[in-house]
Amino acid sequence: MTGLEVLTVGRVGVDLYPEQSGVPLAEVRTFAKFLGGTATNVAVAASRLGRRAAVLTKVGPDGFGDYVRTALEGFGVSARYVSTAPELLTPVVFCELNPPADPPLLFYRAPIAPDLTLTEDEIPWEVVDSVPVLWVTGTGVSAEPGRSTQREVLRRRARRGHTVLDLDYRPMFWPDESTARTEIEWMLDHVNVVVGNRTEVRVAVGTDDPDAAADRLLARGVRLAVIKRGAEGVLVATESERSTVPPCRVEVVCGLGAGDGFGGALVHGLLAGWEPHRIATYANAAGALVASRLACADAMPTAAEIEELLCT
Repeated sequence: MTGLEVLTVGRVGVDLYPEQSGVPLAEVRTFAKFLGGTATNVAVAASRLGRRAAVLTKVGPDGFGDYVRTALEGFGVSARYVSTAPELLTPVVFCELNPPADPPLLFYRAPIAPDLTLTEDEIPWEVVDSVPVLWVTGTGVSAEPGRSTQREVLRRRARRGHTVLDLDYRPMFWPDESTARTEIEWMLDHVNVVVGNRTEVRVAVGTDDPDAAADRLLARGVRLAVIKRGAEGVLVATESERSTVPPCRVEVVCGLGAGDGFGGALVHGLLAGWEPHRIATYANAAGALVASRLACADAMPTAAEIEELLCT
């Protein structure tokens, strides 16, 4: 792939969704298989909007790993930087569509997910130096050696271009919230765009008040703070301006992946050079569309679908 526009770093996996909605996992009879993982979904979402994307991650030497590479290429996302952890398994995630707006997830990542074993000799440093958008996640520093590797990526990047941190706080990946805050907080001094929900900004900067959290992020040198407020919309803040984008009303089928659809659209807006309020409005519509559908990667919207929703 030439002219790469966005490199996402982090989680990949295979999502298994119940084909019987609204029942406990114990009562589900059949599942459907989809590509998943935050960093992966963001790359797919950006690709759906015409951007040249790749994922830096790892899988196991198994059939699910083969599926991940094939699915990525099918979505137009380069799998060039997907390496293999010889003794680990590609992660599998079971989703319980009960309730659909905020479905519980059951992660199979033992003893560790391959993406958290990335080492410095597996990093395409020339891409890290030059790609217009580099996207990293809070989950990426939840364990070693991935933590040290992602830290070195951010040091090397030195906030060039758009260096985006998706706070992506998942309690099950951390021993406690205090540890998560310490590791995620370090990254705030090495990125220039931060995106997260109210829980995630509380972990990162100690408050879930959107305006106060935005102030603290901007004080750390972040250029653009994007705080998702659920039914209250999205706060977008820079040093010179601040506004709230109202929510898009949709019937929620599955809340999973909405944030990743938001992320891919955010990438698109950053690359297009849009002003912050327009970026947040567009990304909010993208996330709403994903929430109205089943699955994550497969649910990512096209530009035409986003524009149609914005015009209604």
